[in-house]
Amino acid sequence: MANSFNKEERVAFENLLEGFNDALVLSRNVSIYNTDQTMMERTNNVIWRPQPYIATSISNAGVGTDITSVGGYSSYTQLAVPASINQTRTVAFELNAQELRDALQEQRLGNSAKQKLASDINVSVLNIAANQGTLVVKRTTAAGASSGFDDVAQCEAIFNEQGIMDGDRYLALNTRDYNGLANDLAKASRSFGNQKSDKAYERAYVGMVASFDIYKLDYAVRLGAGSATATINTTDAGANYYIPKAISTSPTTAERLNVDNRFQSLTVAVSAGALAAGDAFTIAGINAVHHITKGDTGQLKTFRVISASAPAAGNQAIVISPPLITNQVANAASAQNQNCVANTKATNASITLLNTAAAPVNCFWHKDAIEILPGRYSLPDNAGVAVMRGSTDQGLELVMTKRFDQNTLTTKYRVDTFYGVVNKQPEMSGIILFNQV
Repeated sequence: MANSFNKEERVAFENLLEGFNDALVLSRNVSIYNTDQTMMERTNNVIWRPQPYIATSISNAGVGTDITSVGGYSSYTQLAVPASINQTRTVAFELNAQELRDALQEQRLGNSAKQKLASDINVSVLNIAANQGTLVVKRTTAAGASSGFDDVAQCEAIFNEQGIMDGDRYLALNTRDYNGLANDLAKASRSFGNQKSDKAYERAYVGMVASFDIYKLDYAVRLGAGSATATINTTDAGANYYIPKAISTSPTTAERLNVDNRFQSLTVAVSAGALAAGDAFTIAGINAVHHITKGDTGQLKTFRVISASAPAAGNQAIVISPPLITNQVANAASAQNQNCVANTKATNASITLLNTAAAPVNCFWHKDAIEILPGRYSLPDNAGVAVMRGSTDQGLELVMTKRFDQNTLTTKYRVDTFYGVVNKQPEMSGIILFNQV
């Protein structure tokens, strides 16, 4: 085949693929969903992924086995979210005939490509967790300043209270906050020989704390300080509660479309400043519930602003996640998917911002919350370009292509990957913010 790869280049690509697989730290701890690539092309690279059902039960005490008098049977609403394969990443370089005399040039550039593409995928996972995670833990001190265990235990508490299953829990901290936890562990026992404190002292290593596997990142998303003073109407008449639905039907064309129930559009009253995308907040009187038992946790429900328009005439239109599913107006879909309860209803319930100081965002999630969808390029053979492809353990594909230009005596190389990331369940992922005043 024209411009085929030589043996040395094939070995270099295999080393690149192996190193790429090893560098996928965050993406190894999320779910992978492999799709039919022909179908994805025909659907514009979008597939709707189902969210888990949450069952409800009824009591038949006093009525025997006949349940028709106590509610009987009800239908279930299957909720789904759109997942897209929409991330394309490429590293391209060229070597001239003189540079190719040094085979190490090619190897070093291959290593650079591996590091960058793996970093891109890790950053994609981090960004979607940081921007769409809705469970928020606010800490007023630096990480580990009072108790590193307690910092992580608060993440466990918010997971357990809301019924997030145990196991496969992960927490990614920026380097300074991670080292703050390690510092607390190093001081926990001054008598060396304790494996946990020895590793913390020698390698700044934390490991597992309070049921979370903890990872150190050399990058982080930063969230600015919130500036808004705002209120929201939480009365029944305010109609800001949300009723989930699987399908919406156009009133004019009767066209049926899937509904993404992760988000809700609201209008809030703003007296100062403005809410901004990324802001984390609570609402007075709105408590979180356990997703399975629907019991009140006694803790305020946390929300995130996904997008926001500019305030106008004292009001601001925003999109939040998760929606306010309070079941204020009895509805089967709301009862099944209820995530909060309105204990105190008011026309001007206060919105309290949790991001009160600019800080790096640290993310925690359950493995089932976030999915990577590997994509695949279809490249023609015998078209004057040499092609090599390989897949990681997770199904993520790397494609390396090469073409020689005899006019300039240069060889052009490309390394490509194609994938998508979706936060399928924002209420199974969250953020922890330190140094909040």
